[in-house]
Amino acid sequence: MTKTILSIDDSPSVRQMIAMTLSGAGYAVETACDGAEGYSKAVAKSYGAIITDQNMPNMTGIEFIRKFRTHPSSRGIPIIFLSTESDADSKQAAKEAGAIGWIVKPFDQGQLIAAVKKVAGA
Repeated sequence: MTKTILSIDDSPSVRQMIAMTLSGAGYAVETACDGAEGYSKAVAKSYGAIITDQNMPNMTGIEFIRKFRTHPSSRGIPIIFLSTESDADSKQAAKEAGAIGWIVKPFDQGQLIAAVKKVAGA
């Protein structure tokens, strides 16, 4: 059974690149344009993993993670942070909110696939 990954990013080109990369690796990909839309989708359906950006309108990545982690459906769903920010404080905040991995943009496609396989399985 194909695992579905939710990609949350306000950049259409980043969402498209993530979708193309992961689709090519055998995953189904759904997208959301900000944390608020991502939250609505994440609580309505179970995903193999969620990839979220930080800086987005309406709800940031950290805000999304904090809110999603209070919902019962978030249990066991790995969240990977994908951001241009790479400072230790941002990484710590994401980890404390409930993210389990961090990838810096621009991302390497092989690295993204490896991270998703590690947390979501093949």
